[in-house]
Amino acid sequence: MIANPDAEVSRRRQAMAAAMEETRCLFGQRIRAMIATALRRRALRESAATRLSDTRRLAAAVQLDSTLIVDTFAEAFRMRFARLVVTAADDHWLDAACRAACGYGCSVIGCDAEAGVERRLAAEETPDGRPGAALLLFGFSTDALAKAVPNRAGQCLMTCPTTAVFNGLADAEESVPLGRHLRYFGDGFQKSKLIADRRYWRVPVMDGEFLVEESVGVAKGVAGGNIIIQGVDQTTALAAARRAVQSIADAAGVITPFPGGVVRSGSKVGSKYKQLVASTNDAFCPNLRGRVDTELVADANCAYEIVINGVDEPTVAAAMRTAIEAAAGAGVPAISAGNYGGKLGKFHIALRRLFA
Repeated sequence: MIANPDAEVSRRRQAMAAAMEETRCLFGQRIRAMIATALRRRALRESAATRLSDTRRLAAAVQLDSTLIVDTFAEAFRMRFARLVVTAADDHWLDAACRAACGYGCSVIGCDAEAGVERRLAAEETPDGRPGAALLLFGFSTDALAKAVPNRAGQCLMTCPTTAVFNGLADAEESVPLGRHLRYFGDGFQKSKLIADRRYWRVPVMDGEFLVEESVGVAKGVAGGNIIIQGVDQTTALAAARRAVQSIADAAGVITPFPGGVVRSGSKVGSKYKQLVASTNDAFCPNLRGRVDTELVADANCAYEIVINGVDEPTVAAAMRTAIEAAAGAGVPAISAGNYGGKLGKFHIALRRLFA
């Protein structure tokens, strides 16, 4: 029997009220948590939508003057490179040395190295105070460069009057022999000298001596950055290609290894002939329209490719942008790039992202 029924009822009411208040608090907390989660998800969706909108807007808007920048990418590859600093008595012999050393150096598909002049060097920039140039030579491996560099230096630079050859990558982690091999041409009359921990060889030749550093550094680079200029006719496309090459001729850290920096015979991987590893890039051949799927825009009747090798991906990408800006204009309806579907090269340089 309850001694005080009214007091017990009051107590139960208070307990129920407290339980209901606790339930309301817990329910409120859960509602607030659900609202916060919903708001976060909404913010994420809006952020994703904004990024998608930006991407679509970028894809729709990249037009330089009258030139469309095609929504594609250049597929580039990891390669090793060496940097030679070549000097001579004057510009005439320096030009002769550079042309010889970089000859037959377009593509490692058939050449021992991809070679080109990075830039000319003023006398105050060279080790011996004479006119100079920096050459970049690219190969698939350090071993490949160990063969190509001394071979080209021996056949093309040592033979050229007044030249000297120095290591342009003194801080590189890897190196390949240069003067260490070429010294034997001196037939025992060669002499070496150690200056600031760098060894040089003096090889006697008929105009005095050929000075060459013992070894040259090798570093990781990026090769195969490219743009494809589509013109209304050959004359216009070729003028645009020359503008593109000239715009990066003095850029540090890059070369355009093909003749005059321009490629007319762009290639794709494989061929109907089993003995060939590469064949004509038919998608960009105007005479094959109607026979193959074309990547030429409607008004394009000629295409030229600019291949750019460089010391790293950002340097190659910057050169690609500069070249595109120089090439774009009247008579160039589009600029695109060559790739292999992203299956071969680890570097995918999107053209439109260059202008983001």
